[in-house]
Amino acid sequence: MGPEALTVPSGTGQNEPDRAEPTTMHLPARASAAALNAATALVLATACSMLPDDAPDATEPYAGLTAPEVVNKALAATRAAKSVRMTVETTSPEGPVEAYVATDIRGECTVTLSMGAAGTMELVRTGGTVYARSDAAMLRSASAADVERLTGRWVKPATDDRHAKPAERYCDRETFLGPLAANSGTARKRWATVPGSGTPALTVSGETDNGKWTADIAIDGRPFLLKLHLPPGGAGHGTGHAAPVTVEFSGFDKPFTAKKPKT
Repeated sequence: MGPEALTVPSGTGQNEPDRAEPTTMHLPARASAAALNAATALVLATACSMLPDDAPDATEPYAGLTAPEVVNKALAATRAAKSVRMTVETTSPEGPVEAYVATDIRGECTVTLSMGAAGTMELVRTGGTVYARSDAAMLRSASAADVERLTGRWVKPATDDRHAKPAERYCDRETFLGPLAANSGTARKRWATVPGSGTPALTVSGETDNGKWTADIAIDGRPFLLKLHLPPGGAGHGTGHAAPVTVEFSGFDKPFTAKKPKT
């Protein structure tokens, strides 16, 4: 019997025989189709709700990959980029910290580091040598005696310079990728998004001992890491602070040259 047919017995009066012929009633086709669609939707919704957070994503280009596998692809692509630009935002005891970094796979690097009231420092690393130039505020926070003599001049900073050392750490993209790699296995809950860069991305989140991390990974083209947020301590080791860190990545493989400044 098809889904649109319903069989009911005919009426049975006292003068009618005990056996009655069945009468067939047909439901309207529109009502039957609606009922079937509703039942199908219910089954699909139930099935989707049973999927784990790290279930393979059916969206290209990550079809069949779990969230940790997508993160590992992003790490590999970002590490392999010949060059990359990074914008780093965090905080320190001196106030908000912003760093604008350009670096290549050979270790050549430029950094402009702003540390709130502590001032601004520029850093260039080329040929294995580091050069730094600071404004008066930065020099005053380190050594007031050097303000007039060194303001605006390129110098080779001392090995124990408390501002140059963390600035140079920003040259190594592994400063930020390392903590993500260590926690990639916790990756869960992915959804499509369009971050501030305007590039379509897949957002992945996970946990560390200190809190939640999130990462935006490019959907179009190579799976570069576009944005990363690490909780306190996520990238603080060796950088002079342990506050949450946000890094935006851009300029992948674009030509970059760190020129030796005149000292």
